[in-house]
Order: sequence, then structure tokens, then C-alpha cells
Amino acid sequence: MSDYSVIDDRTEFEKACTLLAAGEGPVAVDVERASGFRYSQRAYLVQMFRRGAGVFLFDPPAIGDFSALQAAIGDVEWVFHAASQDLPSLHELGLYPASIFDTELGSRLLGSDGFGLAAVVEHALGIVLKKEHSAADWSTRPLPQSWLEYAALDVLYLIDVEEILSAQLAEAGKTEIAAQEFHATLVKPPRAPRVDPWRRLSGLHKARGARQLAVARELWTAREQYAEEVDVSPGRLVPDRSLLAAVLAAPATKTALSAMKDFNGRASHTQLDRWWDAIQRGRTTDDLPPLRLRGDAPPPPRSWSDRNPEADLRYKAARPVVEAIAEELHMPMENLLTPDHLRRLAWEPPEELTAETVGKALTELGARPWQVAYTAQKIVDAFVEGPQIESDAVEAAS
Repeated sequence: MSDYSVIDDRTEFEKACTLLAAGEGPVAVDVERASGFRYSQRAYLVQMFRRGAGVFLFDPPAIGDFSALQAAIGDVEWVFHAASQDLPSLHELGLYPASIFDTELGSRLLGSDGFGLAAVVEHALGIVLKKEHSAADWSTRPLPQSWLEYAALDVLYLIDVEEILSAQLAEAGKTEIAAQEFHATLVKPPRAPRVDPWRRLSGLHKARGARQLAVARELWTAREQYAEEVDVSPGRLVPDRSLLAAVLAAPATKTALSAMKDFNGRASHTQLDRWWDAIQRGRTTDDLPPLRLRGDAPPPPRSWSDRNPEADLRYKAARPVVEAIAEELHMPMENLLTPDHLRRLAWEPPEELTAETVGKALTELGARPWQVAYTAQKIVDAFVEGPQIESDAVEAAS
């Protein structure tokens, strides 16, 4: 096994950029973050491999400006495994590929068994990768050599895998499908901020009434602000269960909060004033949150038979049809059509049911042309025939 070092100064960085620019073919790329340890999702290590150049491990906090790397390889194809996870962190560094190949997504489209990097590499090349450092704190400095070897292997075989998957996609007639999926991943806009993100607090359903929800909101917000300030994962400061315990126990004084056995975590006592102030804000605010948010998404399908029987019939007729198409194409159903797209369409279909109107609705929801081509007419047929079959059955029974 080779010894690897982290590039953390301008001179070595510029040498690496020159070598990568002179390399051949696509560039394999991976990113290591410190999820679960740090608040930010910034890249703490960027790994790259290109034939004729070698493997390079870049230290983003030390390097800072990556414009020379963008200039060196920005116009060639970048090969990822699960690109959607890495692109946002790369964008923060000013790194934008012109085109991508995603080995995870390609494996899904081929219906392979197992989509993780280790499974894909083993399936394609027969090489077994160990993934023992996948959840490591990559903000650690210096990084142990075993971690660097792990990080290098994440890109070392990706080009070989890409060549094999490309041939398999071509043999399966899925090259254009893959191209549309890769492009959609590349241009996908950032996710819109979640409305009331504090409602993600684990166990929040145990809170009773708007006042307890207000306390939960203020505690969660105070923890987020402090976590961002010190760049530590919120749960490492005060776990969700501790915040919820404080909400439910409703301590009468700061001393009582401090004495709570269930209110723990590394910052539970060092930042006691912060948490007590948040509780007080929640108890006194006039800005009480609604008990539930009303989103634009349909309710869970299990309730449709009572709330919207026709939608229930449409969904129950169309879902197995889409499942059958996915099985015929040898890919997971969610890669053929996002499940939420089908639910929204069944809940509120176009007034005129045609392949064109359904295809337009699917496109507006984010479906790609190949998905529309495979599913639109079949969904129309199911939407029309499903309720009709039910109606005929009722008439026959009467």
C-alpha cells in the first residue's frame, strides 16, 4: 500500500493542478466531510485521481482558493459515487464539473445488487474495499495514514468502474437514460430551506400544546445558533432527547433545569444561561406556532380511501403498473419515477387525462423525458381504467 500525504500548501497545490491538467481522460472525485462532528457540511478533504497524473488529497481549509484546480480540470468529465452528496461541498469551493458520471446512480439504473461504493467496486472489479473510516471526523489534523489510504481508495478505482458501467449501460440500451439522470443531478438546484426545521426534533410528537412547541422551537433555535457559532454538530452539544426532556419537564427555575438528570450533553451546563433564556422566551412569546403545518403535499395514501376515494382508486391502479415497468427495466421503482410524483398526480390529476397532459404535469414536478416516455401513457390508462373497474364491480354487486 502506498503512503499518501495531504496537499496543504500553495506550491504543492499548483504542482498537483499542473499534473491533473496533463492527465488523461475523466477525473475521479470524492469528498470527505465531518458530518456528525461539525455543524457545517464543508469539505475537509477532496480526493482526485486521473490516469497519467495519480491520486491527490487536498486539504480545503488550508488551501482556500481552488480556482487553479477548476481551471485545470473544469472542462473534463468528473466521476463520482453518489454525486448529489458531494457536489454542494465542491460548489462551496468554487468547483463545478462540466459533466459527470455517477457510479452509484449508474448501478441503480442497471438494477445491480447493492449500491454502496464497496458493493459497486466489488461487483465490477472483484476488489474488496474496507469502509471502516466512513463515519470518521475528517476535520481531524493530522489525518492518520490509514485514513488517507481509505480516502485514496475511494477514487483510485472509480475510472475503471465507470468504464465497466458505461459498457453495461450501453448493452442494456440505457446510455441516454443515464445521461439524463447524470445531467439532472449536475444541475439540480439547492434544496429550499425547510419550513419550521425545529419540527425535526426527535420525539416532538410528545409535546402538548402550542406553548410547549414554542419552548421546543426556542431551545432548538438556540442550539442551532450556538452549534453554527462553534462549528459543532448540534446533537454533540445537547442531544435531542435532552431538549425534549426540558420541554416536557417544564422546570420552574434555572437551578431545576441544571439538576435535571435527563438534561445532559457537553454544553448542557456550560451554556446553561443560553438554554434557560430560550425556555423563558418560549414561555412568554406571543408568537405561538401552529400545532401542525399544512404543506402542499397530499396526505399519506393510507387515508385516501376516506378523504379522496377517486384518488385512492387511481393510485392503487397506477402504482402496480409503474412497479411492473420498473421491473421490466430492471431498476428500482424510485429511479423510474419519484414516488411523490405519482402520489401528487393521483391526488390531483389534470382535468383532461392524456399522455401529453400527464407528461407535462410530471415534467413540472421534475421528471426527466425518459421517465415521462416510459410512464405517462401507462399512468393515464391506469387512472382511467382503475376507477372504471371499481364502478363496474359495484354495479355488478348491486
